[in-house]
Amino acid sequence: MTGNFRQGSNIIGLVVFAIVFGIVISMMKEKGRILLEFFTAMSEAMMALTRIVIWVSPVGVCFLIAAKILVLKSFKVLLGQLGMYFLTVIIGLSLHGFVVLVIIYSLVVRELPFRFVANIVQPLATAFGTSSSSATLPLTIAALEEKNHIDSRITRFVLPIGATINMDGTALYEAVAAIFIAQVRGITLGIGQIIAISITATAASIGAAGIPQAGLVTMVMVLDTVGLPAEDVSLILAVDWLLDRFRTTINVLGDSLGAGIVNHLSRGELEKMSHPEGDIIKPKSPEDSVENGVEATQM
Repeated sequence: MTGNFRQGSNIIGLVVFAIVFGIVISMMKEKGRILLEFFTAMSEAMMALTRIVIWVSPVGVCFLIAAKILVLKSFKVLLGQLGMYFLTVIIGLSLHGFVVLVIIYSLVVRELPFRFVANIVQPLATAFGTSSSSATLPLTIAALEEKNHIDSRITRFVLPIGATINMDGTALYEAVAAIFIAQVRGITLGIGQIIAISITATAASIGAAGIPQAGLVTMVMVLDTVGLPAEDVSLILAVDWLLDRFRTTINVLGDSLGAGIVNHLSRGELEKMSHPEGDIIKPKSPEDSVENGVEATQM
């Protein structure tokens, strides 16, 4: 078994460093607040820049796709491969959202989530329409609290975190997209490279913002892991706008089911938090009510 070195950035190393660095900043508390505010401001600036790019991206996307079509030997072959890629992502998202997540919820909560999911149809439809889990967040919170009766302390803690880091649909899409681009380029990936893609896609999806097509930004990191050029992202731009809607819907579904699971597991603790002493107030018996009524009459 032989190995070789490839020119490029150590993406996995950068991701691990960023995670450890963030943990250290949180451990520093007040001393690390300056660094936290700096990186928060930088993140907001990059998000603002990304929104500007998204607004002007349609023109650029047209030219990128046209440039790739001109250098292809067979557009018909690419169209067939792109269709298979689209179908693979849709099947993967469907299995994850409606099989894996449903099984996890059913095993933990001990009931089928069909009514639970039916009550969040509006947030799911909004997620599909806007391609933004952050924009859908207020509707998701309202639906879970009002229709599924999830404790507000759970929804307002779990859902904002989920909308930021729980990008399971994005992680699945990025891994499949990287493998598809490698196949189009005629590059055979080994098991080690596939594992590296999976790890990087999972870590990169955590850093993806809850805005439309944010996965394309982190997609560059995944491609660099296996030495694929960043410009190959243009190969999937033709269908990414539609796939983005499906993966955002799965992200919101995962956040909602996760909140339902946390609510079920935390029910006992939430009841104790309602009574600071931890005592459960027992309802009065009918005899107590009669005696109290007699005493009140005598008074």
